[in-house]
Amino acid sequence: MSLAEDVRGRQRRYVISMLIRTLSVVATIVLWNVQRPVAVVTLVAGALLPYIAVVIANAGRESTPSLPSHFVPAPVRPALGEGNLKKSSDQS
Repeated sequence: MSLAEDVRGRQRRYVISMLIRTLSVVATIVLWNVQRPVAVVTLVAGALLPYIAVVIANAGRESTPSLPSHFVPAPVRPALGEGNLKKSSDQS
């Protein structure tokens, strides 16, 4: 899928989600004095849909990095030899 097709698909999903949100807000207004429990549900749906729409619109194109197939140990640093250390009795 090309980048232009991907962007077009994301925009279409976002616009559809926002249309559903608009319809739920209008339904809240219409139903507020008629069916208050249903109006509250549509109000909550209208409040949550922008977040869901953005998540859905932004999902899909990015690829997850693959995990390494095996453990790579850190490089080993050589320790100081005994000849490089001064003993406290050697210091004058």
